[in-house]
Amino acid sequence: MITHTNTHSNSEMEGEMKLDKWGYEVRTCSDSCISALNSYYHEVLNYGRKRSVVLEAPKSDPHCVLGNILAAQFLISTDFSRASELIDDAKSHLEYASLYEKAVFDTVLYYISSDRDDDLAVELHSKLLQEFPKDLVSLKRAQVLCFYMGRPDLSLTLVEQVLPMNDHEEYVYGMLAFPLLELGRIEDAEKAGKKGFDINKNDTWSQHALCHVYQYECRFKEAVKFMEDCAKSWRSLSSFMYTHNWWHVALCYLEGHAPIEKVREIYDEYIWKELERSDAIAAEVYLNAIGLLLRVYVRGEHYHFEDRLEILAKLLEDKALWFLEWHLDVLILWALSYTRKFSKAEDLLKGLKSRISTMSKKKQQSMQRCLSLAEALYKYGKGDNKQALELLGYEFDAVNYKIIGASDEQLDVFIEVHINILLNTGETTTAIQTIENQLKKREGAPFLWSLLEQAYSTLGREEAASYGEKARELEAKYFS
Repeated sequence: MITHTNTHSNSEMEGEMKLDKWGYEVRTCSDSCISALNSYYHEVLNYGRKRSVVLEAPKSDPHCVLGNILAAQFLISTDFSRASELIDDAKSHLEYASLYEKAVFDTVLYYISSDRDDDLAVELHSKLLQEFPKDLVSLKRAQVLCFYMGRPDLSLTLVEQVLPMNDHEEYVYGMLAFPLLELGRIEDAEKAGKKGFDINKNDTWSQHALCHVYQYECRFKEAVKFMEDCAKSWRSLSSFMYTHNWWHVALCYLEGHAPIEKVREIYDEYIWKELERSDAIAAEVYLNAIGLLLRVYVRGEHYHFEDRLEILAKLLEDKALWFLEWHLDVLILWALSYTRKFSKAEDLLKGLKSRISTMSKKKQQSMQRCLSLAEALYKYGKGDNKQALELLGYEFDAVNYKIIGASDEQLDVFIEVHINILLNTGETTTAIQTIENQLKKREGAPFLWSLLEQAYSTLGREEAASYGEKARELEAKYFS
């Protein structure tokens, strides 16, 4: 890192203390610096697309430790050199910082370090939140970390830790609802999501949590109406959150057996069209685009989208999009192999294996199953169902794959892929068991009943007809 010579007097650097949005002390003379920090908090908590506003903080006050370290966190993955300079600037003024700034500095510095241990990073966040429980941006940072660890239990513990001090605050109940969802506490998640929505109708994380609830409970019409009513508040969201919300709407139409044209319209008008915006982040759009196309493919509706997948797969050959997210990489492997770009897919697979080999032994063990999923999707895309099944096994459980950075709803497609593979390889009895396990959770999903009909028909069993009738009955219930 670059070391800067300290040429400022002590009195100049000491400055004065101002209070940020949380009411915590920040050493700065600049109102503009505080304003930039508060705007950044809002952008983070509401998944806004203007998180770069944090860069205004060190511009307004180069001595502000909090402004420097948060700006460094924002830049660390895209401009390492500038991020390093900001870290050095923060360090050079650390002795004059408030206790709050020092706590955030230590926590963020470890969070962005290349040799981070995730468990220790969560522990540091927990300690920070014990002292400064109103800092919801640090809570959000910790929850994102927990998400990529596949640990909704830790995420819930963290938000419950600060909830008594934030009882009427906006954003906190959406942050409570999501880990509740991931832990299967759907009723509690709905209560939390509604409370967050009542506090702030534009809280996108509360909106998103409620959509998850309605979708999980197969309340597809209700989910679509709710989200389309909320959609006017989404234009300021990041590329990921904007297209992800529409991904949910498209899935509800798809699962509720709406005309496939409705799904295609959302893909074209609200997911793909996001790329026309000058500040769009392509990788964030592609994640939701491929996730939707894989769902469509599993349901046998891909001929409505074939040209779109070809267009997308061509773009996904760009190696700049690889190794950003495990979830995205897994989906890219399917798209590349399905469109017969085998050499590119194999390059991506080799790269994933190479990355795992450089991880700690502890991390390697947890990521090995992610590699198996990635290889299985590659084989599935090629049409090699037998090898895909060998990689996934007969008792595949998607809950074990949260560490690719996917929610239960995003992981559901891999369960559907597994069922598809079982049926394609003649493992019909195992497929039936898997479908029936899914129906215990979501008996209102028409597609699951259709799969059951298909499986029993394969065995020549007379129950197939009644399962088909059930599927048609549900299909008529939602969007007919």
